[in-house]
Amino acid sequence: MGPGPINAHPRVLRAMSADLLGQFDPEMTGYMNQVMALYRPIFGTENRWTMLIDGTARSAIEASLISLAQPGDTVLVINFGRFGLLLTEILERIGARIETVDAPWGEIVPTDRVAEAIRRVKPKVVATVHGDTSTTMAQPLEGLGGLCREVGAFSYVDATATLGGMPIETDRWGIDIVTAGLQKCLGGPSGSAPITISDRAAEHIFTRRHVEKGIRRDDIADGSGPRIASNYFDLAMIMDYWSEKRLNHHTEATTMLYGARECARVALGEGLEARFARHASAGAAMEAGLAALGLAIFGGTENRMTNVTGAWIPEGVDGEAVRAAMRDHFEIEIGTAFGPLAGRIWRFGAMGYNARKDTILTTLAALEACLAMNGFAVTRGEAVPAALAAWEARA
Repeated sequence: MGPGPINAHPRVLRAMSADLLGQFDPEMTGYMNQVMALYRPIFGTENRWTMLIDGTARSAIEASLISLAQPGDTVLVINFGRFGLLLTEILERIGARIETVDAPWGEIVPTDRVAEAIRRVKPKVVATVHGDTSTTMAQPLEGLGGLCREVGAFSYVDATATLGGMPIETDRWGIDIVTAGLQKCLGGPSGSAPITISDRAAEHIFTRRHVEKGIRRDDIADGSGPRIASNYFDLAMIMDYWSEKRLNHHTEATTMLYGARECARVALGEGLEARFARHASAGAAMEAGLAALGLAIFGGTENRMTNVTGAWIPEGVDGEAVRAAMRDHFEIEIGTAFGPLAGRIWRFGAMGYNARKDTILTTLAALEACLAMNGFAVTRGEAVPAALAAWEARA
């Protein structure tokens, strides 16, 4: 019950136990086409280029950034937590010129500040995280694509922690590339990364591939000029593999594709609106229960993620001792924190298969016992009823 990964849905695990298929087997390529169709509504898009990157969520982040930007390009990062910093680290390795517009951890960057920064910097790419689990905040994305197009920039969003749990409106927001992972709201294992790419971004990626093929290796030996992208993370090559051409790029991770396919089937079978409502109910119940235990909730309420809730560790309580007790006595994992929040807050996830009433009530009952055994003067018997009431108020 931490910020992810979470327990995979049993249907996903069963799907992943099926026999392997060759990567060019017609049944396998049929599954690839199904995956593309299944993930379009989950991303809120009609994009042709909606597919999977074989690797963890970070593989799709890196593939996107190295295929959009090249050395010397200016990239604006909207940074409000640990995973905004990850974007800057990847971009530094590319050799991009990085500008940031920042917010303190526990806040988001207001849209007017984002707009001002885009118009001032005029970047090649604008990159941000949607929901940053390190801070439990969700950055508003309405209008971001339009702001980027004003200055001719491409937009990239990491939705690893929110896809399948909060609405992602790729087309309506005008975002060029959105990526995610399975291990959070989609209820699967880490190791496959859904991605959607606009036609505009696809044209740029394919055009850049053709330009770079004409560059002699000697011309870039000193690091000047465009660099040819990574082979494994070259989106143009991966897109060729997912196209009707089926040009070989790598051996497809068949088992992970089965899992990703079933994650999407589960999500669409439940219905996206119902799924978003369930995550909102779970987040409200977790928040109400934590507050009833006497814990102060971290961060502002208006832009909080529905699937991850932070709570301040009470003064005088050993946060790691409580986490160890939860794990040792109840087999429940809750999250610690990064950076300036390390040792100061716990993070509680309620997402995907774990965004259920029973898991939340069990977690809160266990936490009550563990807080008491670690010397916190908790009021007994109030957390579960408070969480139950919050859940049912949204039913």
